[in-house]
Amino acid sequence: MEGSRERRQQPSPQDGTYREEEGVKPLGTLGEPSAAAAATRVEARESVKVELMEEVLERRNLTKALKRVEENRGAAGVDGMMVNELRPHLQEHWAELRERLLEGNYEPKPVRRVEIPKPDGGKRLLGIPTVLDRFIQQALLQVLTERFDPKFSESSYGFRPGRRAHDAVRTARSYIQAGNRWVVDIDLEQFFDRVNHDRLMAGVEVRVKDKRVLRLVRKYLESGVMVNGVVVESEEGTPQGGPLSPLLSNIYLDELDKELEKRGHKFCRYADDCNIYVRSRRAGERVMASVRRLVEGRLKLKVNEAKSAVERPWKRKFLGFSFLGGKEAKIRLAAKSVQRVKAKLRELTRRSRSQEMKERIRVINRYLGGWMGYFALAETPSVLATLDGWLLRRLRACLWRQWRRVRTRYHRLRGLGLPERVVGYIANTRKGPWRIAASPPLQQGLNRAYWKEQGLIGLMERYQLTRQTWRTAGCGPARPVV
Repeated sequence: MEGSRERRQQPSPQDGTYREEEGVKPLGTLGEPSAAAAATRVEARESVKVELMEEVLERRNLTKALKRVEENRGAAGVDGMMVNELRPHLQEHWAELRERLLEGNYEPKPVRRVEIPKPDGGKRLLGIPTVLDRFIQQALLQVLTERFDPKFSESSYGFRPGRRAHDAVRTARSYIQAGNRWVVDIDLEQFFDRVNHDRLMAGVEVRVKDKRVLRLVRKYLESGVMVNGVVVESEEGTPQGGPLSPLLSNIYLDELDKELEKRGHKFCRYADDCNIYVRSRRAGERVMASVRRLVEGRLKLKVNEAKSAVERPWKRKFLGFSFLGGKEAKIRLAAKSVQRVKAKLRELTRRSRSQEMKERIRVINRYLGGWMGYFALAETPSVLATLDGWLLRRLRACLWRQWRRVRTRYHRLRGLGLPERVVGYIANTRKGPWRIAASPPLQQGLNRAYWKEQGLIGLMERYQLTRQTWRTAGCGPARPVV
């Protein structure tokens, strides 16, 4: 199983460094073969009658899958096997495992149920497969993606090679600029838990004829969930957490995409988040009613009425962003995105948190690096300047809390070059840390230059650096979506 390793480039998801620790990343988006190249390879293999399961078990495909699973790491499944134990396990048991896969007798283990908090409240249910099942799913994913992805809609952006959320947001902006200034925002309620297995397998069978692969995919869907030591059968849904789940969700929703294309709608779909852009509220309400009938009738899913609406695009959020109401429809941060980053920074700068300032700054830098890697797409940086000032005030409050004694405050402030008369007054003040952090003397002494010397990279500085990097790489915000 130890073959040559291929380098992978995969951008962070929109959540930046606030990733789901228990989740398993799906197939990356950069450095993957194009849809045309993938389709050519599929046709070549079909011409020589290579069975799909044999293709899945090719050494090159398995080596790539093993490398991906090892890079993604992730938590153990119900059997407790860790990622670093997978390679030795395969070296010892591969012959037996391969034979079971070829004969169609392999039985996946149940997934381990994990609950993680959603940013807007509630819980998201993940199903963590065993490391061995993640390896097999990844090998399946790499082959199935070549067969299915070239046929997916151009308006589908989630979990696809060469596509990302930024492309969806840019396309949405182009629709608004073209005069489609109403959006039908459709949210599918508990989509991953409601997928109908029979309808999904019918979609898979369109391009997969190898019955061993079909049985294996069905077994993964029906492998069950381990909850408090008890296996619960899976009668519907495709658990989030495994490599195969995103592709299966795209296969299931491809029928929705094709129907929207057939009707001539301008839309963007990212996983279960779908926005359709129209020219009037009346048209939007008509589209909402017809799509609801399609989703709840033919697809056997449910529209989340509380989160779905016909509204102006600048009053809704899409993948963490929103838009300004002008003709240019500039991309801006959604209000909830600002609230979430402030909540995280508030947690990292709690004054009651016993932590050296250098370590605190290191953690903040790591978080903001991932966050800005996604949200630098916004074209209205003024909110970042406001956040910068707010963050510096919180850091000044933390430092003031650490300087508990009057003598310590006096010497530290004098060391910053403040006049003795001012220092004497400030050092003896009875004002609280948050209030004193906004005082002009403290703002002067603990200014941006001071925090930069301590290693802090501000939001505006990160924004400018990230945008410059995008322009240099030729993939900046101004790049059109082809």
